[in-house]
Amino acid sequence: MTDALQNTETTRGATERVFVVVPSYNHARFVEKCLRSILAQTLPPSKLLVIDDGSNDDSPKLAERVLKDCVFPCDLVVRPNRGLAATLNEGLKLSVESCSTYFAYLGSDDVWLPSFLENRVATLARRPAAVLAYGHAVSIDEAGTITDCSRDWAAYVDGDARQMLMTTLAPLSPTVVYRRDAIERHGWNENARLEDYELYLRLSGEGEFAFDPQVLSAWRVHGKNASLDFAMMMNEKLAAQARIGIGLGFTQQQLRKFQSLARFRTAQEYMRRNDKRIALRLMIGNLRGIQSLAEAMRMAAGLLAPRKLLQWRKARRQARAIQRYGSAKI
Repeated sequence: MTDALQNTETTRGATERVFVVVPSYNHARFVEKCLRSILAQTLPPSKLLVIDDGSNDDSPKLAERVLKDCVFPCDLVVRPNRGLAATLNEGLKLSVESCSTYFAYLGSDDVWLPSFLENRVATLARRPAAVLAYGHAVSIDEAGTITDCSRDWAAYVDGDARQMLMTTLAPLSPTVVYRRDAIERHGWNENARLEDYELYLRLSGEGEFAFDPQVLSAWRVHGKNASLDFAMMMNEKLAAQARIGIGLGFTQQQLRKFQSLARFRTAQEYMRRNDKRIALRLMIGNLRGIQSLAEAMRMAAGLLAPRKLLQWRKARRQARAIQRYGSAKI
Protein backbone atom coordinates (compact mmCIF):
# COMPACT_ATOMS: atom_id res chain seq x y z
CA MET A 1 0.00 0.00 0.00
CA THR A 2 1.30 3.45 -0.90
CA ASP A 3 -0.03 6.68 0.56
CA ALA A 4 1.31 9.77 -1.25
CA LEU A 5 1.36 12.96 0.77
CA GLN A 6 2.47 15.57 -1.72
CA ASN A 7 3.24 19.14 -0.68
CA THR A 8 4.75 22.25 -2.22
CA GLU A 9 8.44 21.74 -3.01
CA THR A 10 10.95 24.03 -1.38
CA THR A 11 12.94 25.97 -3.97
CA ARG A 12 16.66 25.28 -3.91
CA GLY A 13 19.64 24.89 -6.24
CA ALA A 14 20.20 21.49 -7.82
CA THR A 15 23.44 21.01 -5.90
CA GLU A 16 21.55 21.13 -2.57
CA ARG A 17 18.95 18.47 -3.40
CA VAL A 18 19.05 15.67 -0.85
CA PHE A 19 16.70 12.71 -0.90
CA VAL A 20 15.95 11.31 2.56
CA VAL A 21 14.64 7.82 3.36
CA VAL A 22 13.32 6.63 6.71
CA PRO A 23 13.20 2.82 6.89
CA SER A 24 10.60 2.22 9.61
CA TYR A 25 10.02 -1.04 11.45
CA ASN A 26 8.20 -1.48 14.76
CA HIS A 27 9.41 1.81 16.24
CA ALA A 28 6.06 3.31 17.26
CA ARG A 29 7.73 4.72 20.39
CA PHE A 30 10.34 6.59 18.38
CA VAL A 31 9.17 7.26 14.82
CA GLU A 32 7.44 10.58 15.55
CA LYS A 33 10.59 12.00 17.16
CA CYS A 34 12.62 10.78 14.19
CA LEU A 35 10.33 12.33 11.57
CA ARG A 36 9.94 15.63 13.37
CA SER A 37 13.73 15.95 13.50
CA ILE A 38 13.68 15.76 9.68
CA LEU A 39 10.84 18.27 9.38
CA ALA A 40 12.86 20.67 11.54
CA GLN A 41 15.95 20.67 9.29
CA THR A 42 17.38 24.08 8.40
CA LEU A 43 18.00 22.64 4.93
CA PRO A 44 14.84 20.65 4.19
CA PRO A 45 15.12 17.54 2.00
CA SER A 46 14.01 17.79 -1.60
CA LYS A 47 11.97 14.65 -0.85
CA LEU A 48 11.25 12.52 2.23
CA LEU A 49 10.29 8.90 1.69
CA VAL A 50 9.13 6.80 4.64
CA ILE A 51 9.01 3.07 3.95
CA ASP A 52 7.28 1.02 6.62
CA ASP A 53 8.81 -2.44 6.35
CA GLY A 54 5.91 -4.52 7.59
CA SER A 55 5.53 -3.09 11.10
CA ASN A 56 2.98 -4.81 13.34
CA ASP A 57 2.64 -1.84 15.68
CA ASP A 58 1.20 1.66 15.15
CA SER A 59 4.24 2.99 13.25
CA PRO A 60 2.42 3.52 9.91
CA LYS A 61 -0.43 5.50 11.52
CA LEU A 62 1.99 7.66 13.49
CA ALA A 63 4.12 8.32 10.41
CA GLU A 64 1.06 9.28 8.36
CA ARG A 65 -0.07 11.72 11.05
CA VAL A 66 3.33 13.43 11.28
CA LEU A 67 3.74 13.71 7.51
CA LYS A 68 0.57 15.77 7.31
CA ASP A 69 2.66 18.58 8.81
CA CYS A 70 5.38 18.22 6.18
CA VAL A 71 5.95 21.34 4.03
CA PHE A 72 8.10 19.63 1.40
CA PRO A 73 7.35 16.61 -0.85
CA CYS A 74 6.95 13.34 1.04
CA ASP A 75 5.63 9.84 0.50
CA LEU A 76 4.66 7.02 2.84
CA VAL A 77 4.97 3.46 1.58
CA VAL A 78 3.53 0.66 3.73
CA ARG A 79 4.26 -2.89 2.59
CA PRO A 80 5.22 -6.38 3.85
CA ASN A 81 8.59 -6.95 5.50
CA ARG A 82 11.62 -7.32 3.20
CA GLY A 83 14.47 -6.35 5.49
CA LEU A 84 16.56 -3.21 5.93
CA ALA A 85 18.89 -3.65 2.95
CA ALA A 86 16.00 -4.22 0.54
CA THR A 87 14.21 -1.20 1.99
CA LEU A 88 17.25 1.02 1.48
CA ASN A 89 17.73 -0.25 -2.06
CA GLU A 90 14.08 0.53 -2.79
CA GLY A 91 14.56 4.05 -1.50
CA LEU A 92 17.77 4.48 -3.45
CA LYS A 93 16.08 3.39 -6.68
CA LEU A 94 13.28 5.89 -6.17
CA SER A 95 15.79 8.64 -5.39
CA VAL A 96 17.20 8.39 -8.93
CA GLU A 97 13.92 9.75 -10.29
CA SER A 98 14.23 12.82 -8.04
CA CYS A 99 17.50 13.97 -9.66
CA SER A 100 18.90 14.52 -6.17
CA THR A 101 22.63 15.01 -5.70
CA TYR A 102 22.73 13.55 -2.20
CA PHE A 103 21.11 10.66 -0.36
CA ALA A 104 20.66 10.11 3.37
CA TYR A 105 18.67 7.76 5.51
CA LEU A 106 17.65 7.91 9.14
CA GLY A 107 16.54 4.88 11.12
CA SER A 108 13.10 5.36 12.62
CA ASP A 109 14.55 5.21 16.14
CA ASP A 110 17.30 7.81 15.53
CA VAL A 111 17.34 11.61 15.47
CA TRP A 112 19.00 14.44 13.53
CA LEU A 113 19.74 17.81 15.05
CA PRO A 114 18.31 20.76 13.06
CA SER A 115 21.49 21.70 11.16
CA PHE A 116 22.46 18.13 10.21
CA LEU A 117 21.61 18.20 6.50
CA GLU A 118 22.79 21.77 6.02
CA ASN A 119 26.22 21.03 7.46
CA ARG A 120 26.76 17.64 5.81
CA VAL A 121 25.64 18.89 2.39
CA ALA A 122 27.92 21.93 2.73
CA THR A 123 30.81 19.59 3.56
CA LEU A 124 30.19 17.48 0.46
CA ALA A 125 29.83 20.59 -1.71
CA ARG A 126 33.34 21.63 -0.63
CA ARG A 127 34.75 18.14 -1.17
CA PRO A 128 34.07 16.92 -4.73
CA ALA A 129 36.33 13.88 -4.21
CA ALA A 130 34.27 12.68 -1.22
CA VAL A 131 31.70 9.91 -1.61
CA LEU A 132 30.13 10.66 1.78
CA ALA A 133 30.29 13.03 4.72
CA TYR A 134 30.02 11.83 8.31
CA GLY A 135 30.73 12.90 11.87
CA HIS A 136 30.19 12.26 15.55
CA ALA A 137 26.98 11.33 17.33
CA VAL A 138 25.68 11.01 20.83
CA SER A 139 24.12 7.74 21.94
CA ILE A 140 20.72 7.97 23.63
CA ASP A 141 18.62 5.41 25.45
CA GLU A 142 14.94 4.63 25.02
CA ALA A 143 13.97 7.72 27.03
CA GLY A 144 16.23 10.00 24.97
CA THR A 145 18.82 10.39 27.74
CA ILE A 146 22.39 10.80 26.49
CA THR A 147 24.55 7.83 27.44
CA ASP A 148 27.72 8.32 25.39
CA CYS A 149 29.37 10.32 22.62
CA SER A 150 31.55 8.95 19.83
CA ARG A 151 34.03 11.78 20.46
CA ASP A 152 35.20 9.83 23.50
CA TRP A 153 36.13 6.64 21.69
CA ALA A 154 36.13 7.01 17.88
CA ALA A 155 39.37 8.07 16.19
CA TYR A 156 37.68 8.89 12.89
CA VAL A 157 39.75 9.92 9.87
CA ASP A 158 39.25 12.41 7.07
CA GLY A 159 40.11 11.33 3.53
CA ASP A 160 41.22 7.76 2.77
CA ALA A 161 39.11 5.58 5.07
CA ARG A 162 40.25 2.12 3.95
CA GLN A 163 42.63 1.47 6.84
CA MET A 164 40.17 2.83 9.42
CA LEU A 165 37.35 0.65 8.14
CA MET A 166 39.48 -2.48 8.12
CA THR A 167 40.19 -1.93 11.82
CA THR A 168 36.37 -2.20 12.19
CA LEU A 169 35.84 1.49 13.01
CA ALA A 170 33.05 2.79 10.78
CA PRO A 171 30.68 5.77 10.65
CA LEU A 172 27.45 5.53 12.60
CA SER A 173 24.62 5.48 10.05
CA PRO A 174 22.67 8.52 11.36
CA THR A 175 25.76 10.70 10.82
CA VAL A 176 26.13 10.01 7.09
CA VAL A 177 25.07 11.81 3.93
CA TYR A 178 26.06 10.08 0.68
CA ARG A 179 26.80 11.37 -2.78
CA ARG A 180 23.98 9.60 -4.58
CA ASP A 181 25.79 8.62 -7.76
CA ALA A 182 28.48 6.86 -5.67
CA ILE A 183 26.11 4.56 -3.79
CA GLU A 184 24.02 4.02 -6.91
CA ARG A 185 26.92 1.96 -8.29
CA HIS A 186 26.80 -0.39 -5.29
CA GLY A 187 23.67 -0.33 -3.17
CA TRP A 188 23.23 -2.44 -0.06
CA ASN A 189 23.98 -6.17 -0.03
CA GLU A 190 20.63 -7.82 0.71
CA ASN A 191 22.39 -11.03 1.76
CA ALA A 192 24.38 -9.27 4.49
CA ARG A 193 23.05 -8.52 7.96
CA LEU A 194 25.57 -5.72 8.49
CA GLU A 195 24.75 -3.86 5.29
CA ASP A 196 26.36 -0.49 6.05
CA TYR A 197 29.82 -1.89 6.80
CA GLU A 198 30.13 -3.62 3.46
CA LEU A 199 28.91 -0.53 1.60
CA TYR A 200 31.45 1.63 3.47
CA LEU A 201 34.24 -0.73 2.43
CA ARG A 202 33.19 -0.61 -1.22
CA LEU A 203 32.82 3.18 -1.20
CA SER A 204 36.23 3.66 0.43
CA GLY A 205 37.79 2.25 -2.73
CA GLU A 206 36.07 4.96 -4.80
CA GLY A 207 36.74 8.17 -2.91
CA GLU A 208 37.28 10.07 0.29
CA PHE A 209 35.20 10.09 3.45
CA ALA A 210 34.76 13.74 4.47
CA PHE A 211 34.82 13.94 8.27
CA ASP A 212 32.99 16.73 10.08
CA PRO A 213 33.68 16.59 13.86
CA GLN A 214 30.41 18.25 14.82
CA VAL A 215 27.87 16.27 16.86
CA LEU A 216 24.74 16.53 14.72
CA SER A 217 23.00 13.19 15.27
CA ALA A 218 21.68 10.93 17.99
CA TRP A 219 21.94 7.15 17.69
CA ARG A 220 19.40 5.35 19.87
CA VAL A 221 20.61 2.25 21.72
CA HIS A 222 17.92 -0.10 23.00
CA GLY A 223 17.28 -3.79 23.43
CA LYS A 224 16.53 -4.48 19.76
CA ASN A 225 19.69 -2.95 18.23
CA ALA A 226 21.43 -5.41 15.92
CA SER A 227 24.74 -3.87 17.04
CA LEU A 228 24.29 -5.49 20.46
CA ASP A 229 24.62 -8.94 18.84
CA PHE A 230 28.41 -8.98 19.05
CA ALA A 231 28.90 -12.41 17.48
CA MET A 232 26.77 -11.50 14.45
CA MET A 233 28.56 -8.16 14.09
CA MET A 234 31.97 -9.85 14.18
CA ASN A 235 31.07 -12.57 11.69
CA GLU A 236 29.54 -10.06 9.26
CA LYS A 237 32.61 -7.82 9.45
CA LEU A 238 34.93 -10.78 8.87
CA ALA A 239 32.88 -11.88 5.85
CA ALA A 240 32.82 -8.37 4.35
CA GLN A 241 36.57 -7.96 4.86
CA ALA A 242 37.20 -11.31 3.18
CA ARG A 243 35.06 -10.32 0.18
CA ILE A 244 36.44 -6.82 -0.31
CA GLY A 245 39.77 -6.41 1.50
CA ILE A 246 42.04 -7.64 -1.29
CA GLY A 247 40.25 -5.41 -3.79
CA LEU A 248 41.07 -2.42 -1.59
CA GLY A 249 44.80 -3.09 -2.01
CA PHE A 250 45.55 -5.05 1.16
CA THR A 251 47.67 -8.23 1.12
CA GLN A 252 46.56 -11.58 2.47
CA GLN A 253 48.91 -11.09 5.42
CA GLN A 254 47.39 -7.70 6.19
CA LEU A 255 43.90 -9.15 5.84
CA ARG A 256 44.68 -11.90 8.39
CA LYS A 257 45.92 -9.28 10.85
CA PHE A 258 42.81 -7.14 10.34
CA GLN A 259 40.65 -10.18 10.98
CA SER A 260 42.50 -10.92 14.20
CA LEU A 261 41.92 -7.30 15.19
CA ALA A 262 38.20 -7.64 14.43
CA ARG A 263 38.00 -10.59 16.82
CA PHE A 264 40.02 -8.73 19.46
CA ARG A 265 37.74 -5.69 19.18
CA THR A 266 34.76 -8.00 19.69
CA ALA A 267 36.49 -9.33 22.80
CA GLN A 268 36.65 -5.75 24.05
CA GLU A 269 32.89 -5.39 23.55
CA TYR A 270 32.24 -8.55 25.54
CA MET A 271 34.58 -7.28 28.26
CA ARG A 272 32.64 -4.00 28.52
CA ARG A 273 29.45 -6.03 28.92
CA ASN A 274 31.20 -8.08 31.62
CA ASP A 275 31.07 -11.31 29.58
CA LYS A 276 34.66 -11.96 30.57
CA ARG A 277 34.85 -15.65 29.70
CA ILE A 278 33.97 -15.00 26.05
CA ALA A 279 36.21 -11.92 26.02
CA LEU A 280 39.20 -13.87 27.33
CA ARG A 281 38.75 -16.67 24.80
CA LEU A 282 38.60 -14.26 21.88
CA MET A 283 41.54 -12.23 23.16
CA ILE A 284 43.86 -15.22 23.66
CA GLY A 285 43.23 -16.47 20.14
CA ASN A 286 43.82 -13.09 18.51
CA LEU A 287 46.71 -11.43 20.30
CA ARG A 288 48.37 -10.48 17.02
CA GLY A 289 45.43 -8.21 16.31
CA ILE A 290 46.34 -5.90 19.20
CA GLN A 291 47.53 -2.60 17.78
CA SER A 292 49.43 -1.26 20.79
CA LEU A 293 50.69 -2.13 24.26
CA ALA A 294 48.32 0.48 25.71
CA GLU A 295 45.36 -1.26 24.10
CA ALA A 296 46.49 -4.60 25.50
CA MET A 297 46.87 -3.12 28.98
CA ARG A 298 43.40 -1.55 28.85
CA MET A 299 41.95 -4.92 27.86
CA ALA A 300 43.78 -6.70 30.69
CA ALA A 301 42.64 -4.08 33.19
CA GLY A 302 39.05 -4.48 32.03
CA LEU A 303 39.18 -8.25 32.43
CA LEU A 304 40.51 -7.88 35.98
CA ALA A 305 38.21 -5.03 37.00
CA PRO A 306 35.15 -5.81 39.14
CA ARG A 307 31.70 -5.14 37.71
CA LYS A 308 31.23 -2.06 39.89
CA LEU A 309 34.34 -0.43 38.46
CA LEU A 310 33.14 -1.05 34.91
CA GLN A 311 29.79 0.48 35.82
CA TRP A 312 31.55 3.50 37.33
CA ARG A 313 33.55 3.98 34.12
CA LYS A 314 30.36 3.80 32.08
CA ALA A 315 28.66 6.38 34.29
CA ARG A 316 31.68 8.67 34.05
CA ARG A 317 31.63 8.44 30.26
CA GLN A 318 27.95 9.31 30.24
CA ALA A 319 28.53 12.35 32.46
CA ARG A 320 31.31 13.53 30.15
CA ALA A 321 29.07 13.16 27.10
CA ILE A 322 26.28 15.16 28.74
CA GLN A 323 28.75 17.86 29.76
CA ARG A 324 30.15 18.15 26.24
CA TYR A 325 26.79 18.15 24.53
CA GLY A 326 25.13 20.47 27.02
CA SER A 327 21.85 18.59 27.47
CA ALA A 328 20.78 15.40 29.20
CA LYS A 329 17.97 14.56 26.77
CA ILE A 330 17.26 14.68 23.05
